[in-house]
This record gives sequence, C-alpha cells and structure tokens, in this order.
Amino acid sequence: MRAFASHCFHLLAFSALVYADIIDRIAISVANQVVTESQVDEEVRVTAFLNNEPLVLTPEERKKAAGRLVDQALIKREMDMSRYPLPALSDADSTLADFKTRFSDQAAFEHAQRDYGISEEQVKQHLWWQLTVLRFVDYRFRPGIQIQEADVQSYYEGQLRKWKAQGIQPVPSLADERAQIEEILTQQQIDESLDRWLTETRGQVPIRYLDEALK
Repeated sequence: MRAFASHCFHLLAFSALVYADIIDRIAISVANQVVTESQVDEEVRVTAFLNNEPLVLTPEERKKAAGRLVDQALIKREMDMSRYPLPALSDADSTLADFKTRFSDQAAFEHAQRDYGISEEQVKQHLWWQLTVLRFVDYRFRPGIQIQEADVQSYYEGQLRKWKAQGIQPVPSLADERAQIEEILTQQQIDESLDRWLTETRGQVPIRYLDEALK
C-alpha cells in the first residue's frame, strides 16, 4: 500500500488520538474527538524521523500533519463505531526493532531522537497506530474488492514489455506472477476505496478548525 503506499497514508506514519489535556490547546475537533497543537507538532516530528527527512516545522508542514490527523480521527471514529478490536501495543515491538536496524546502535538511535525532539515511546506509538490502521483498512475494504481478469492481463502485459526492454530472461509467466499481480491490484483498489471513503466522510462529519492556520 502506498505510503500509507503513496497515501498519507504516507499512510505512511501515524499517532493515536486522545482527548486534550487541559493545558494543551485544541487545534481541531472531529466529531467528538480532538486534535491538539502538541499532537500536530508531534506528527510533524515523528513523521520526519520515520521517513528519514529533515525536520521542518513550517506552517505548510503543520498543515499537512493536521490533514493526516483529521484522516486518522475519522478512521478512529469508524473503528469505534464498528467496535474494531485494537491490537496490543506489543504488536509494534518487531516493527520498532526493524526500524532500529537503520541505526548503528541504540546510542545512535537515541541521538537521532533527541535531534527530532521525540521519545522512543512516541515512535513506538506511531508505529503501532500505523500497524493498526493498515490492518483496519484491509479489514474494512478488502472484502469488497473484485479483481477482473482483464485487469490482471493488462498489468501483466505492461510488465512483460518492461521485462523485455530490460532484457530479463527467462520472462516470468502469467501463472507465476498471477498471485502477486492480483495482490498489487487489490492494494491499489483498497487505496482508492479508502480515498473515496475519506472524502465522503469528511463531508459528513463535523470538522472544526480552532486553529485556522491548519485548515
């Protein structure tokens, strides 16, 4: 899936939404959930850290982060309404361990965290939320996906032209590639279904920006 795969899902890097502490200013309300100023700041910092990108705390980056958090709130609302069981936080342990392999050792990991102004717990929470969303989106949209044979054939023919141009031999057969092609097409349709659902839901759920700069 695009980051989610190409989605913000960029879909790529996510944090759990909680009710605001009284000392933390509310930035956005999404139905009965809220996004706070500190959550927007954390979303910018942790997303940049996970994506190995420079930390840029500009109004534009904060606006992008706010948009992702609104989408997350809508997804969390759908989880609550469907009584979707959330996974244990420990389910993110292996994902966190894999992420740490990007660094030479624990000290280097901790040094990088300090540079971004975040904690290991925040990183783990974001990885857990990303895992939770990916599982829920698959649970919510995969059952309605149907892959047409013509689409499989068209995708394979496109790959066939690329393989021949690259001089790949022997060329994989459709039978060998079918399962992978069907999964790729399924993930594409799941992404498209999610995008449509988010657009529709944004128009149905009351969203109020108390911080107009994030709108």
